[in-house]
Amino acid sequence: MKRTYFTALALGAALFTTLTGCEDALDKTNLGSMSEDLVFNDSTLAQLNVDFIYDQNLPNWGGQTTIGLGNVNPSTLSEETSGDTKYFEGTLTTNDVQDFGTALNASNNYGKIRNINMFLAGMRKGSVAQRSKNRLMAQAYFFRAFRYFDLVRIYGGVPLVLTPLEAVGVEAREKAYLPRNTTTETFAQIVSDLDSAAMFLPGKWASTNDWGRITRGAAAAMKARVLLYQASPQFNLSDDASRWQAAYAASVDAKNKLSAAGFALHASYDQLWFQEVNNPEAVFLTGFNTATGDQSKRNNSYDNSTRPRYTGTGGGSNQPTWDLVKAYPMLDGKKPTEAGRYTFNTQLFYKNRDPRFAKTIAYNGATWPLNGNTSYKIWTYFQTNGTTSTEQTASNTGFYTRKAINPTVAAGDAQFSGTDWIEIRYAEVLLNLAEAAAGVNNLTEAYTQLKAIRQRAGIEPGADGNYGLQVGMNRQQMFDAILYERQIEFAFEGKRFWDLRRWRKIESTLNGKRRKGLIIKLTAAAPSNFATTRDGVDLDLAYNTYFTFQEKDLEPSRYTNGINWKPEYYFFPIPQSAIDNNPQLQQNNGVWGGTFNPLQ
Repeated sequence: MKRTYFTALALGAALFTTLTGCEDALDKTNLGSMSEDLVFNDSTLAQLNVDFIYDQNLPNWGGQTTIGLGNVNPSTLSEETSGDTKYFEGTLTTNDVQDFGTALNASNNYGKIRNINMFLAGMRKGSVAQRSKNRLMAQAYFFRAFRYFDLVRIYGGVPLVLTPLEAVGVEAREKAYLPRNTTTETFAQIVSDLDSAAMFLPGKWASTNDWGRITRGAAAAMKARVLLYQASPQFNLSDDASRWQAAYAASVDAKNKLSAAGFALHASYDQLWFQEVNNPEAVFLTGFNTATGDQSKRNNSYDNSTRPRYTGTGGGSNQPTWDLVKAYPMLDGKKPTEAGRYTFNTQLFYKNRDPRFAKTIAYNGATWPLNGNTSYKIWTYFQTNGTTSTEQTASNTGFYTRKAINPTVAAGDAQFSGTDWIEIRYAEVLLNLAEAAAGVNNLTEAYTQLKAIRQRAGIEPGADGNYGLQVGMNRQQMFDAILYERQIEFAFEGKRFWDLRRWRKIESTLNGKRRKGLIIKLTAAAPSNFATTRDGVDLDLAYNTYFTFQEKDLEPSRYTNGINWKPEYYFFPIPQSAIDNNPQLQQNNGVWGGTFNPLQ
């Protein structure tokens, strides 16, 4: 997205000061002394403050925020890539997850909620035309829901602050000692805010300058995601059917609203990242640009940090594990461990795979257009001595991530990549619908959505038209198939950790294991001129004749028993520093020692 959100700062209890904006409207205004009445009686100034709410709350690549758990690369909390973390070491303490916020800080969750509440309170009293007021407030309601969803999935129920609290004075401090609302109440408020947002937002904004603003369908899609979480085992140990029904109804509504507005699966799984305005798949996105100036720069950072270092300024991060490489289905949609039309060959692991594999994973010898070179091949292997890499800095896993890496961007310009982050894709809307449908035992609906995803991916339909899906799955088998599909479809999009957590499957999936990388070595059988002729060598021949594999552990040596996620991590503890600040807060129960039950 090339449009840049204008920013503003909230000062005191009700005063907003704009930092940048339209010169024609503001050049004669003393912004430092602007009154609340002026801000909320002027549609341009009110819009600038909504833009500030966007700027504060939009997620970065992978769904990351700038605080607490949200600042951790979620791919390191699954089998997608490696990373040393207390979450997997099993050494988490009560002050490690700081998303709750314990200080008067505009950048933490409650600081952001306060700014939203201040805006809503000001708008209610302002004289902006009602239609404009409703749309502006609707966008703020969406982001308040987004913030509370971030909190509830981490901690369970939290204090619901829906109006600006007084900032100073003993009495104000005592009124700010709010207890936690139940988890059910927190979810209900999130849903209410999203319903309020959807009520007044357009299905699609008329002007391309408004591309990226929240739509009616985006609010409905977020509601469907929220209710799917509430129906999932993390919050629904008793498998309450009414929760699945609510998630299903919301998912149907989201799909209908989005489809009516022209949203759909993009024709291309890999190119969907590079279409901006009117991208049919982009339901909720964060816009980035290629600018370099301080006021207008909003570069995504993902592209430059992910592409290999030896291609220019890349950082070589987000390296896929050998575990993820082996997880991808075959071209007929069958898992590598299942019987099908194609047999998985470890030595030729790249052969006959789900097309999403080659569009996500860059492997040794793969053609990977980069820096405008459409025939570029990536080589990441060790010489026959086993210690000298072909790269200046070798991939730790033997692979790189190529998803959403813009092939036309020159290496020196990658740091200014403007590729947008899509937090909710239309594909997620379909898979949320599939999962909720499975929850209410509508397995026909679940099959329909899974097949749509696989058809777009390029998987062969097969004689039965099931795209490799097992025929006659029961409810639990369908849940497992959907979770697997999400792992593949959303690889490196920040979804896998949260999916495993809401399904309480981290222990069964990862505990006691060590994520693996692959050391690829050139054998002595390779010709002496292989390095200069390799681009013209048949890749299958090279792998069968010139390369050997050796698996390597990616976990630190102190992980003596492998990954050690603990069951109490399905609800993290409220930071002790927050409880010290507010004696009304209850700590989560169980091992965390409190009395608050996050399942209520």
